[in-house]
Amino acid sequence: MSLYQIMYISSVVGTVSSQQCAAIARLSATNNRRDDVTGLLLFNGKRFLQVLEGPRDAVDRIFARIHADTRHRAVVKLREGSTDMREFGEWSMAYDDPARPSESLKDKVALLLNRAGASTRAHFIGSADLHRPAA
Repeated sequence: MSLYQIMYISSVVGTVSSQQCAAIARLSATNNRRDDVTGLLLFNGKRFLQVLEGPRDAVDRIFARIHADTRHRAVVKLREGSTDMREFGEWSMAYDDPARPSESLKDKVALLLNRAGASTRAHFIGSADLHRPAA
């Protein structure tokens, strides 16, 4: 089976609380399991960075739903195309609560990226590093 992958970044409209973010994560995990889609979502309170991978029709359908979601603006595809293997065994989410920024976000994201390619790792580690609190 051929796999398809999309990586995008977007900005949140308004605010998303940690409770709303957890609800989004639970619903997305359920839907993604049903559709055989894996990936990683990083949300820092302002921006979403996500990779979706799986059957092309499912990935395209999910991305179209995300693009139409009024909680996002400035949705930009960073990369898309076929891939020979999954970079993510499960769908995961890394969340950094802006009210209590995590000093270990970069380390948490690195663990989730253990099978990801260099480009994917660079995007996520760079994004996580940008949002670490100043020492």
